[in-house]
Amino acid sequence: MTECMTEEEVFRRFSGPALAYLGDSVMDLMIKSYFLKNGNMQAEKYHKKVTAIVNARSQAVFAENIQDRLTETEKDIYRRGRNASVHTHAKNATLGEYKKATGLEALFGYLYLTGQQERMESLILDLIRSHGEDHEL
Repeated sequence: MTECMTEEEVFRRFSGPALAYLGDSVMDLMIKSYFLKNGNMQAEKYHKKVTAIVNARSQAVFAENIQDRLTETEKDIYRRGRNASVHTHAKNATLGEYKKATGLEALFGYLYLTGQQERMESLILDLIRSHGEDHEL
């Protein structure tokens, strides 16, 4: 994807769940890339490190902890994802945790579509560091 969308285009065209669908992949890719760039280990060890971070419970805690650092627009996007109707939830998380994680994923979908790479990297590093890792992207 080479062309970024405006905030208005993203608001108009995409629902919270659609943004979360994209954001889930964006977060997963960024975190997997981080671990590959910062260590050489077996695939199972990468998987354990990544899944410890990209699970609903972990994402929910992180989402709660960054609320005061989000812009008003980012808070709107987060709420749009969090408050969307869901028909399922993660097997190892409560519905509330799942909704908060969905809000965080929606935020990442929004940041990706609007080309806010530095903001995504900053948040991903904070998320990874909240799990005891301390390297750069």
